[in-house]
Amino acid sequence: MSFDCPWYESAVFYQIAPLGLCGAPHQNDGEGAAVCRIAKLKSWAGHIAALGADAVYLLPVFESDSHGYDTRDYTRLDRRLGDNADLAQLCAEFHAQGIRVVLDGVFNHVGRGFWAFRDLRQNRQNSRYAGWFKVSFEGDSPYHDGFWYEGWEGHYELVRLNLDNPEVVDYLLSCVGGWIDSFGIDGLRLDVAYLLPEQFLRRLRAFCDGKKADFFLAGECIHGDYNRLLAPGLLHSVTNYECYKGLYSSLNSANLFEIAHSLARQFGPEPWTVYRGRHLFNFVDNHDVSRIASILSDRRQLPCAFGLLFAMPGIPCIYYGSEWGAPGDKAAGDDALRPAFDAPREDGCVPLIAALARAHRQSRALVQGGYRNLLIAPKQLVFEREAAGERVLVAVNADAAPVTLHFDARAGRAVDLVTGAPHDFGGGSELPPFSVAYWKTE
Repeated sequence: MSFDCPWYESAVFYQIAPLGLCGAPHQNDGEGAAVCRIAKLKSWAGHIAALGADAVYLLPVFESDSHGYDTRDYTRLDRRLGDNADLAQLCAEFHAQGIRVVLDGVFNHVGRGFWAFRDLRQNRQNSRYAGWFKVSFEGDSPYHDGFWYEGWEGHYELVRLNLDNPEVVDYLLSCVGGWIDSFGIDGLRLDVAYLLPEQFLRRLRAFCDGKKADFFLAGECIHGDYNRLLAPGLLHSVTNYECYKGLYSSLNSANLFEIAHSLARQFGPEPWTVYRGRHLFNFVDNHDVSRIASILSDRRQLPCAFGLLFAMPGIPCIYYGSEWGAPGDKAAGDDALRPAFDAPREDGCVPLIAALARAHRQSRALVQGGYRNLLIAPKQLVFEREAAGERVLVAVNADAAPVTLHFDARAGRAVDLVTGAPHDFGGGSELPPFSVAYWKTE
C-alpha cells in the first residue's frame, strides 16, 4: 500500500549473509573457477515474499579475502558465490517477486588482497596507489610489510581507504554506478557509516540520486547522535542500535519501562524527542549480534519481541532464520551467526511475522504515525501510533499469564490488524500470555 512516501519508509526488510547461507568456503584462494552458489537464494525468494518482506538486504557479495568485509575487487561477484551473471539473475528473480535489493557497501576499508594494496606492497613508495591508503613508510605493520598503514579499529587485515583522496572516491562511485547499471540494485547499507567522512557521504548521495531517484542509503551507526548522519544530503536511515538493546533487555529483565522510554525519547510527542519523523532501521538481531532466540531468557517471548519490532516507528528488518527461532550466540563467533541452511522453514514465528508484516505495511499509523505511551508495567506495554486520523493501539503482554489491561483507549471498539478479530474496550482489554495486539480503533 502506498502512503505517498518513499518505498523504503513502508518497506519490510529481510537480511541475508550470502557467504554463510550458501555454505561458501571461509577463505578465498583467488585462483579457482567461480562456483554458482548464490543461485540458492532464488529458492528463498518465495519464502521472503510470503513472509511479508518486500526488500532484501544482502551482506557483502563482491570478491573478498574471507568474510566479505575484506574486499578484493568491487567489480565482480565473489568467485565462491558465482560470477556477475549469476548475481544479475538473482536480482532479476527478487525483482520479479516484488522484492527490492539492497547491497552492503563496504567503503571504509578493503582486504589485504585488494588489487591496489597489492600494488602498494609490491612497489612501496613507487606505487601510484600509495595515496589510496593511510600509509607511513617510516614504520611497519603487524604483517611486516615494511610500511605502516591504518587498519579498521586496529584490525590490520582490513586496510583503511583514504576517502579524502578524490581518485579513491571517483573509483568507488564508478563501482556503485556499475552495480546499479548491471544488477538494478535499489539501495546500499553502508558498513561502519559512523566512520565515513561527511564529504564522501554527500558525494555518494548526490551520485546515487542522479542514477536512481528513489535509491536508498542506510548506514550502520552503533552509538552517538543518529541525526549527524541523517542531515539533508546524507543518509535516509541508520541502524537503531539503541532500541535493539532495549527490545531484548526489557523483556529479559521484566522491565518494559526501558523500551517504552527509549521509544518515547526517540519518537514521542515531547519537544525534546530526538528522532520524530525519522525512519530508523530496526532489528531484533543481525549478523553482528546474538540471535534473538539465543539472547532472550525465555523463548516464549519471541512473539513479543517481533510484535514490538513491527509496531515501533521505523523500518523493520528480519535476519534470515530468526523467523523460525534459529539460535546463534555471538560468543561462538561469526560462523554461529551466519550459518548455512538447506531451505527456509515455515514454523516458529513465521506465520505471526507474516501477519505482523501485513499489518505494518497496510497501516498508515504504523508506517508514519507518532508515538505515545498509554500504559507501562513491568511485563505489559500499551502505546499509540496515530497518523492522518488512523489510530492503532499496540498492546504487549510479556507474561506467562493472561492479563486484563485497563487504560483510556479513547475509543469503544477496534479491530486487531494482526488477527482480524473485533475488539471491545469496555470492561478492560484481555491479552493471552506472550502475545501482542494491534488494535485499530473505530
